[in-house]
Amino acid sequence: MRRARIVVWFTVVIGAATPFDARAAGPAKSSSAWSLEFVAAQIALEGAAFSPGVIDGCLGPKTRMALRGFQASRGLAVTGELDAATRAALGVDLSTATRHYRITSADVAAVGPWPKSWVEKSRVKRLGYKSLAALVAERGHCTQALLRRLNPGRRLDALSAGDELVIPNVSASIAAPTATRLLVNLSEKTIRPVDASGRVLGLFHCSIAKHKAKRPSGRCRVKVVTRDPVYIFDPKMWPEVRGVNRKLVIPPGPRNPVGLCWIGLSLPGYGIHGTPEPELIGKTGSHGCFRLTNWDALRLAEMVRPGVTVEFTTGAATVPPPRATADRAVGRRSRPGLRSMRRRVT
Repeated sequence: MRRARIVVWFTVVIGAATPFDARAAGPAKSSSAWSLEFVAAQIALEGAAFSPGVIDGCLGPKTRMALRGFQASRGLAVTGELDAATRAALGVDLSTATRHYRITSADVAAVGPWPKSWVEKSRVKRLGYKSLAALVAERGHCTQALLRRLNPGRRLDALSAGDELVIPNVSASIAAPTATRLLVNLSEKTIRPVDASGRVLGLFHCSIAKHKAKRPSGRCRVKVVTRDPVYIFDPKMWPEVRGVNRKLVIPPGPRNPVGLCWIGLSLPGYGIHGTPEPELIGKTGSHGCFRLTNWDALRLAEMVRPGVTVEFTTGAATVPPPRATADRAVGRRSRPGLRSMRRRVT
């Protein structure tokens, strides 16, 4: 598929890392405790396209939901637990759960600048990472809390080029099966890609609109998929923002409001996209779109093409039989935020 630039209209102390002792992490005593085994399981779930959200090494609600989805897809007992059969099916491997990451000069250049206002954001070329710690955490698809646990004694606020840290050993390249439908469950705050036979291919956690009136229903289609989108800030759609009286072009980057990927929908003003704040995924609070972590948005982008059906559901997760793909957005609700879009080929 041709790459396109989409304009979205919005109505390490130098030296080797401290060796990480897997034995010191030990087994988790409760779902709120962290363990290297849970890190390895979350990595394996992500590799199978059943995302735990942001890797934190804990067996929390998102990871349990991912486990249940994976178990159902493999015909295993659906327990939400990391039982022996699930561990074997996932291929959980503690010995390869982490790796060392050396900070480069390119990483340093990818941090900042730090504009605060919308006007200031429109004047920079790219919205880079908040910090090197945020960049490294995103490289490992993990929380900064887990990054601190994997690197005891390391000051994450004093990192520089040449520093090494231990991070989750997530894969940079994973095969992506082709989806013909996306099931967006508003109750669960999840997106499930489904193939032509009705098989669930994965699960991704998302954030949804805070106000129910802004949540769509029925179905629509994927209209466009692009990476590194720019963002058009329209003050008419953001009445809470003062002092801006014209539309502003917000540059791309990991701190762009729609992150590193945009999957635009035929339902006017709506899309599935990345986020500058991955640790907030799974909460309500968006203007109506569906936010994923940047890495999950990019993974989902590999699984869909324009024309893929998107169905909005509520309640317990079920996979309805395939439908005709005619675009029939039911219960479309008006909201501030995205209003229209156009493609700019780059």
